Amino acid sequence: MSGCGTKLELDSSLHREKKPPWIKVKLPSDPQFWSTKSLVTDLKLVTVCEEAQCPNRWECWSHGTATFMIAGEKCTRACGFCAIKTARPDPLEADEPERVAEATRRMKLRHVVITAVARDDLRDGGAEHFQQTIQAVRAANPDTIIEVLVPDFNDRDWALALVMEARPHIFNHNLETVQRLTPLVRSRAQYQRSLSVLQKAKAMVQGKVATKSGLMLGLGERLEEIHQAMDDLRAHDVTVLTLGQYLRPSPKHLPVIEYIDPSVFDELKQTALAKGFRHVASGPLVRSSYHAANFRPELDVLEAIDADLRAQAGRT
Repeated sequence: MSGCGTKLELDSSLHREKKPPWIKVKLPSDPQFWSTKSLVTDLKLVTVCEEAQCPNRWECWSHGTATFMIAGEKCTRACGFCAIKTARPDPLEADEPERVAEATRRMKLRHVVITAVARDDLRDGGAEHFQQTIQAVRAANPDTIIEVLVPDFNDRDWALALVMEARPHIFNHNLETVQRLTPLVRSRAQYQRSLSVLQKAKAMVQGKVATKSGLMLGLGERLEEIHQAMDDLRAHDVTVLTLGQYLRPSPKHLPVIEYIDPSVFDELKQTALAKGFRHVASGPLVRSSYHAANFRPELDVLEAIDADLRAQAGRT
């Protein structure tokens, strides 16, 4: 791993333009791809697959899966790695939760990922909108595993509680990078705050949720810093980890300092598993929601969530 991350802010010439042979994207040939694209268009939904220029969108859509991005496509933050546009967001759409639920139903998804832009313009950061979307998806698809990939809600516990009251099965919040590079890579976000959000989310439901986080590699981080980030996540009881290669969306974004060899990703996966992570997805094209359905929370977690939801229904 390179140690030159401290030069990122000043020296864009560090960028490695030529991609190695293992960074390949297969273009769509499966009719399911066009069916998924048509469905997303028909229901006027936004997907992080397109907005974030995910390299796996061809593959995922060909398999009839997508990660739905709620609360609009304009973010209030300007992270140095992200392709999503930064602008004044539009008002929330009241019927969006039902549209996401309908898409999940039509696609017959057994696992859905719901994410959102950062909405620092809203007092709750969009937490209630997450809550409503989780509830709508569950009402339409009671057997679907619901994963949320959330912003930090500016560490407002009451906002985080709105999300957790809806009882997602998997709570995902990404560190994105190692501690040293966080101020450069992540606008407004804080490394320790992200760890705290992950830990508090789990504590709010007495541990009955799977917590997940991810790192992008190739920004100049050092191997020992990656290992430290793994240790920090485990110390905050995170059990699912994704590791992927950072790819520069445009010349205005942070440069790629290093393309990590696939063998290194394999080694990091084994290291993470040895540190106690229950599930690890690690590879050059891995993203937070890549093959997300390959992980299923523990049975006792699923049963506890189901029991709590039944109890809540009985009280209403």
